[in-house]
Amino acid sequence: MTPVDRIGFELLARDGRARLGVLRTGHGEVQTPAFMPVGTRGAVKTQGSEDLERLGAEIVLANTYHLYLRPGVELVGDQGGLHRFMAWKSVLLTDSGGYQVMSLAELNRVDADGVTFQSHLDGSAHRFTPESTTAVQARLGADLLMCLDHCLPAGADGDAHAAAVRRTSAWARRCRAVYGAEFRTYDYPQALFGIVQGGTSEELRRRSALDLLALDFPGYAVGGLAVGEPKAATLATVELMDALLAEDRPRYLMGVGYPEDLVRAVGRGMDLFDCVLPTRNARNGMAFTRRGRRVIRNAGFARDPEPLDPECACWVCGRYSRAYIRHLHQSGEILGLRLVTYHNLNFYLELMRSMRAAIAARRFAAWEARFFECYDAAAA
Repeated sequence: MTPVDRIGFELLARDGRARLGVLRTGHGEVQTPAFMPVGTRGAVKTQGSEDLERLGAEIVLANTYHLYLRPGVELVGDQGGLHRFMAWKSVLLTDSGGYQVMSLAELNRVDADGVTFQSHLDGSAHRFTPESTTAVQARLGADLLMCLDHCLPAGADGDAHAAAVRRTSAWARRCRAVYGAEFRTYDYPQALFGIVQGGTSEELRRRSALDLLALDFPGYAVGGLAVGEPKAATLATVELMDALLAEDRPRYLMGVGYPEDLVRAVGRGMDLFDCVLPTRNARNGMAFTRRGRRVIRNAGFARDPEPLDPECACWVCGRYSRAYIRHLHQSGEILGLRLVTYHNLNFYLELMRSMRAAIAARRFAAWEARFFECYDAAAA
């Protein structure tokens, strides 16, 4: 088979299980551990690419299923790829549509060959196979692409998870087989990651990981751990992944989540993360701060002259008060959504920068203890 290691990953340091690394791609470097803002339809909600650059984001995630439906992969390809289309100069990762197998379960039918989706936009039918999603992502022009996988909700039974693992492994082999032919659309490398599934079953996770490791992907994602399972089970599975996955390849924990989850996952050997929480929660008036979450819509902030987070150095906190931002949200002003979104993304990206510095200084355990001493995960 064609070699798939067309990107570079260097592990620079390890402090306990926490890892410091650098992922090198044709669109620049990503310092890890790293958080990826989610740009589902080629845009991070309320933020332009210039905002993401100002924030220091090095990588953004886009959604294959949604871009395939609108504006369409051919249109994006004809525009020179997603980087040019959204005026984003740095690294892009696309998912495969596997998450929509679960989230849009009422609109799809899964079989051994792939998935038939009924569009949530107009009801039209669309067929996703391992080969077609690989080709679609390649045409979109992402730097990092995901194999098509079968993701199940936490409540699925053991037999269903076992079947999903078998299907995910078979689909990964098919994605791997078409890698060389489909990855010559652009003049920069595009790398294909495998996705480990198996719910919270140690046996199934081991089986899935070993199947994918045998295919020698340049990176590995861990899916199906942000779908309603208990957090203790998630952490146990993440620890297992640290023990099983290749030391010299990036590990991507998909869809997780809250700041406290990121800190614990970094401490258990994960490198890449994405989640809609900083943007989605911002639109609902929730700000993330070093002392915990704050719902800015609450009446207690109506006359509060303080910034969202007095310890934050972002331009939003340097200029606007909680009282004003609450007024914007209460009035339905779009500016309120934009300001809290920018602040939340800054919080997440600064959190990752702080963890990287702590790992480099071999002080991650002390940093983590201090984080949890200050951060109230239950605050609202």
